[in-house]
Amino acid sequence: MSVVDYWHEPFQALVSPTARIEKIYDGMLWAEGPVWFADMNCLIWSDIPNNRLLRWIEGVGTHTYRQPSNFANGNTRDRSGRLVTCEHGLRRVTRTEVDGTITVLADAYRGRRLNSPNDVVVSSDNAVWFTDPVYGILSYYEGEPAEQEQEGQYVYRIDAASGEIQAMVCDCAQPNGLAFSPDESVLYIVDSGGSTAPGGAHHIRAFTVSRNGELHGGEVFAEIEPGVPDGLRVDVHGNLWVSAADGVHCFSANGVLLGKIRVPEVVSNLAFGGTRKNELFITATSGLYHVKLGTKGI
Repeated sequence: MSVVDYWHEPFQALVSPTARIEKIYDGMLWAEGPVWFADMNCLIWSDIPNNRLLRWIEGVGTHTYRQPSNFANGNTRDRSGRLVTCEHGLRRVTRTEVDGTITVLADAYRGRRLNSPNDVVVSSDNAVWFTDPVYGILSYYEGEPAEQEQEGQYVYRIDAASGEIQAMVCDCAQPNGLAFSPDESVLYIVDSGGSTAPGGAHHIRAFTVSRNGELHGGEVFAEIEPGVPDGLRVDVHGNLWVSAADGVHCFSANGVLLGKIRVPEVVSNLAFGGTRKNELFITATSGLYHVKLGTKGI
């Protein structure tokens, strides 16, 4: 049986009707934060409750990349190819240098500790953007229970030149995944407030990015159900691929739900990869899944 649900014809060019989803690794407690390393032909991702980063190499298999990982969550690469990681345990954003040393990019704002950085992207000007909900300080499952020191749950930007940290969005309930449009004129931010407050937010917001880097707008781009959205990625055509309780949802750039890839577990996040960047890697609770697409990631 196909794993694809079609709502609109354009989705058939993105995901073949004969597409099959493959589980390539199992055994996590909550898999998150996948990022593709093309130069090493591998995927790195987080298993948050098990306090480890894993690495899958095509043709080789999976092994532990780092443990402990300080309850790492979201991961990305910067413009120099270095791994950038959100750590729940130490409530910080770090960069892994070429020699393996760790550089702290952010662990506080206005003299107070961050909540628990969750997801991260790096823009073309080398600025690091990250979200800071409270999931990592709620219990021992994904971090360490602690008092919240920030007044809210914000989206931050770290300036590449000065290292200055600026709160860019301050009105999300629980900011989570984030991604830029292909031309970086729009920043999409997930609000997964419904995960901690029944009836709360379960949507994606779209912010217009001005030439000086300021954000405007923030209207709801799409509501996600069942469940709440978490991670998301954008392909070369500007389509959004979003995690949900029943799989991966694909939206056009104007907010139309084109179709779904059904996954047998709750999906947390996803990443494009492979030699042609047309392979979708999906972290879904305990499993890592893989499916080939008719489009490529940016």
